[in-house]
Order: sequence, then C-alpha cells, then structure tokens
Amino acid sequence: MRSLQDIDWPSLIRDREFYPSPTAWQDELLYFLFVDRFSDGSEYGGFGDLNGATASGPAGERTTSLFIEKEHAWQADRQSWFEAGKSWCGGTLAGVQDKLGYLQRLGVTALWLSPVFKQVTDSNDYHGYGVQNFLEVDPHFGTRDELKSLVAKAHEAGIRVILDIILNHSGDVFAYQGNYRYYYHEGQQWPVAGFRTNSQDNGTLPFAPLAKDLYPQAWPDGAVWPLEFQSKDAWTRQGEIRSWDSFPEYLDGDFLSLKDIYHGSGPDDPAMAWDVLESIRRFKTAPALTHLAEVYKFWIAFADLDGFRIDTVKHMEPGAVRYFSNVIHEFAQSLGKENFYLIGEVTGGRQHAVNMVNTTGLDAALGINDIPDKLEFLAKGWRSPGNPDTEQQEGYFDLFRNSLLDNKHTHQWYSGHVVTLFDDHDQVGVKHKFRFCGQQQNSSRYLPVALAINLLTAGIPCLYYGTEQTFNGADQRSEDAGHSDVFLRECMFGGPFGSFQSRDHHFFNEEHSIYRLIHDLSRLRKQDISLRRGRQYLRQVSATGAENDFHFPQPMGGELRWIIAWSRIFNGREYLCAVNTDATQPLTAWVTVDHCIHPPGSQMSCLLSTDPSGQGMTVDVEERNGSAVYLTVPPTGVVVLR
Repeated sequence: MRSLQDIDWPSLIRDREFYPSPTAWQDELLYFLFVDRFSDGSEYGGFGDLNGATASGPAGERTTSLFIEKEHAWQADRQSWFEAGKSWCGGTLAGVQDKLGYLQRLGVTALWLSPVFKQVTDSNDYHGYGVQNFLEVDPHFGTRDELKSLVAKAHEAGIRVILDIILNHSGDVFAYQGNYRYYYHEGQQWPVAGFRTNSQDNGTLPFAPLAKDLYPQAWPDGAVWPLEFQSKDAWTRQGEIRSWDSFPEYLDGDFLSLKDIYHGSGPDDPAMAWDVLESIRRFKTAPALTHLAEVYKFWIAFADLDGFRIDTVKHMEPGAVRYFSNVIHEFAQSLGKENFYLIGEVTGGRQHAVNMVNTTGLDAALGINDIPDKLEFLAKGWRSPGNPDTEQQEGYFDLFRNSLLDNKHTHQWYSGHVVTLFDDHDQVGVKHKFRFCGQQQNSSRYLPVALAINLLTAGIPCLYYGTEQTFNGADQRSEDAGHSDVFLRECMFGGPFGSFQSRDHHFFNEEHSIYRLIHDLSRLRKQDISLRRGRQYLRQVSATGAENDFHFPQPMGGELRWIIAWSRIFNGREYLCAVNTDATQPLTAWVTVDHCIHPPGSQMSCLLSTDPSGQGMTVDVEERNGSAVYLTVPPTGVVVLR
C-alpha cells in the first residue's frame, strides 16, 4: 500500500470478531522484548511449545542448543561480539510465536513488542524506531501476515499483544542541504536536499510527493511511505535537538538523525511549557497527525492488537497526544475493544505524568518519576523504601501513596495507571549502561527482591526480556560511551550477541531458578485480586518487638540491609509481603499487620518462601504495635503470608 487511500477498511472490519480487552490492565503481567534480539526459531532444548512438548534437536532448522554457563560464558571476543550487537542479529516474528509456550508458563499475559515497521533501507535500526514505511513490516522481522499470525496465536494462549509505536518521528528519511547535520536554533527551518533512496544516499529524491512512474527508485525502499508523509509540511525541519529540556526545542527538533513529524501548532511561550491544559486548549491539529492516526487504526484492525506503547511522549505536544488518544480509543471501541490500552513514555516527575494521563487520554505512564532507579536500588539495599510519616517523595513506595495530592479518590488509582519495571532497553540518564545483574558481580543475588517488589506491589508489572535468565549486559568501558545501550540488548537466541559474552547458544531455560520464581510469583498474583488491585501499605518493622521500637526501614550509612515489608489489602483480605536486602544472612523481625483484619490471637500462613522449608508454615499474630507477626526472611529472599 502506497497511500492511506489504499486501505480497504470494509474488508478489514466486516464479519470479524476482535479479541476483547481485559477488564483491568493491572491484572496483566507485561513482557517487553526486542524482536531482533528474542528468537530466530532455531533453538532446541530447555523449553516447550504451548502444549509443553520439548523442542528436540538438532533436527531440521533447530540447530541452536541451550546455553550452559560453565561451558559457553565469556568465550566470544568482546570487541567483535560488541560490534555484532550494533546491528541486526536475526530475531523474527515467527521466532516470537515459537516461544509463546515459554512465555505463557512464565506467567506473561501481555506481550509488548518493539516496533516492527519497515526501517530505512541499509540502516542499522534493528530497534525499530527509524521508520521508513509506516504501513509495512520490516523484512528482517517477517511479514504483515506473520504479525497477524503471532497475535492470533498469542490470543489463543491467553496472551494479549501491545505494539510499540512511534508518533514523534520517522527514520532518517531525508537529508538536509549538503547532507550536513543541522541543529535546532530558535525555531529556524533548514533547507532540505531531498528524500533518501537508502541510508547512505545524499537526498537525491525530490522533497515532495513522488509520482511512481517518474521516480520508480522511491518504491518501496526510498523516501517515506505512505505518500501522505511526502509533503514538506509533514516535517518540522528544524534540525537536531541539543538541549533536551529546552522548550520548544524538545518538541520541534529532530530526535538525533530521526526526523521530527509536524503534528500541529501549540503555544511557543517557554513559561507555558508545563501548562498541559493550556497547551491542549491552544493546539491546532496538522494533517500529518491525522495521517498517523489512520496508520495506527489500520494496524489495530489488521492485526487485532490490544494496546500501544507510545514512544517519546515528552517530545510531543500534549494536544497531539490527546487527539491521537481520542481517535484510537473511539476506533478500538467500535471494534469491541473497550479498554484498548495506551501506555505513554512520560518523563518529568510524578505530577507531570499524572497530569498527562488525566488530560490527554493516555491510560498509563511508563517511567514515572524514575521508577526503574528507585526499584532497582531499593532491591540492592541502597535506597529508602519511602516513609509514610513524611510528605517527601524519596522512595519507591512514596510514588504510590498520597493520592489526595493528585486529586485521586483512591489509593488504587496508581495500580491501573503506572507501569512498573526495572530492567529496560534505554536506561535513560545513565552514561555507561547496565542491566540489573550486570552492575556488579553479585548483583544477581538481589534479583528475587526486585522481582517480588515489581510483581507484588501496586502498578502494572513489566518484565524486560532476559531478566528471567539473569542477563548481565553491562558497559564496562571507562571512557567511551557510544552505543552503550547495546549492552542492554543481548540475544535470547544467542546468535552473534548472546548474553554472558557468548555466541550461538540460546537462553530459553524453563528450569532456571529465576524463571521458576517468576512463575511462582505470577501464579500467586493471578490467584487473588488482593495482590493485583489491593491497597498498599509499607509496614513498620522492629528487631525487638518492644513498644516504640517499630519504624519504617531506612538506610544507615548509605545501606539498607534489613527486612522491607508491605501489605496488600482488598475487601477485608490482607497479604503480607516481605523481602530481605541482606545477601549474607536470614533476618528475623516483628512486622506490623492490619489490627482489624488480623487481631492478636489470629494466624497467617506462608504461601510462598524462597526457603522451601518455610512454605506452608503458620505464624501467630501478637499484640505488638497493634498487631504484628515474627517473621524470618531468607537472605535476598521473599516471603508472602496470608
């Protein structure tokens, strides 16, 4: 399809039953993967299909065996291994479909795919964010029909599919005059040489709608498609952003070499930069934004998608986000998808994220107020969990309380509107980047703590691919930080860029201890609504149980090696979750519980413990600090009571 006019809407929609939305997205467990880095379908051993049958081999196209750390780790030459990670590695949509059984047994209920759209020809944009054709799947990943097949099979497995989409920009589809790099300067529009035929071209195609008979070299690999985006007015043309927090530069500038799409006009007064409501009121929609809405309506109808994750919301006018959200929600509802979810990558603090969700029609915010940082380093014992006795937003648990400050009628609002994660593909704000397990040699010991906080606290939990196999990518260079994000994006299927500096051995190991822990946590979460939608309270703890000795845990000397506990309460039922941030020894403490639900003399039972001997045991509730239980948590372990 060269034009939006080529979309046959009746054939896409007529006589089709679309997959329904979930009742509440906080009931879901998300899993984000890079299609290029996940699976090429050649793996065997260690995992099963949807029916549990193990893929055996080597046979036929299955030639990649399971990674064994003591045999395969650190065997690749680091420089050539790193160079391989900068470009396409070979993961496909068919490979993702092949691993639906692996994902289902892990506990995943919603799969978040990296962008799959056609990238600029001959570019290294394996990540999918450099779009050249918004209506086509990149052949590296497969075909449109393979995307449709993946979504259909995922639905059969009870897994919904969220697609990562790009509204702010395209790929590097045109060249400025002289093929020079131009930078943003006071709103100046720079001269354009023309559209590119490929990533190395100097812009030899006219910067205008291209007639197919006059410029056959433009289709399908040159310029930008559909042709509605070939108008010069579809682009801001103001050069690259250099000051990432300067208004309106961060709205109108190019995202590095990726070209900024003109969505429409809003206020240009820097004093109004954070006035979301006024920005929306003054916004006037441009044609390119309406074209983008048509593009993504097509993908919903074609592939039966369940949600979008919207990239770089910070760099879009709030009015543009609101327009897009309303159009997409209305269209999805017309298909019976009453709760089609829009997750925005919103940075700039909790209040700004809440304002954007409230006013633009986004359903949830991703990256709210440095959640990854607060979650990761709380689990590692280097952050405060928060302190309900103060109004400060200093710790992870502080982000999910004080709902009155955000004019919310219930604590539970955050559960359905904030996506929580720690490992991710960008790690914004860090120069030399690292996965959770890659920061230090013993970091993986703290992974159970992070997973328990992620899956058993308020919010919509999201896992990043490879975390369940303790991927440990880390940029260990002392000076150069170029392509540092590559170290966050190892291949699950091995290929030329496997984790643990390996090659050609896959990581789909369903017997891995962390995979099994996530399986157990997700199953427990699924069994009771309290762990998904319950109110949340950080609990006071005490080493002695004496009066006036109960406190919210806080770091001492920069470290917190103690028990962190919280309750999830829903409709008169309480779950008590506790983790231990000390890696060397089990810790025992008195932990406060709800006095009305658990009066002294009652009991609580252990539903999950990383020490198998503790599973199934009961503990007595005693009259201390109202009501409290005496609880032992294994080193960097997890205990859940009910």
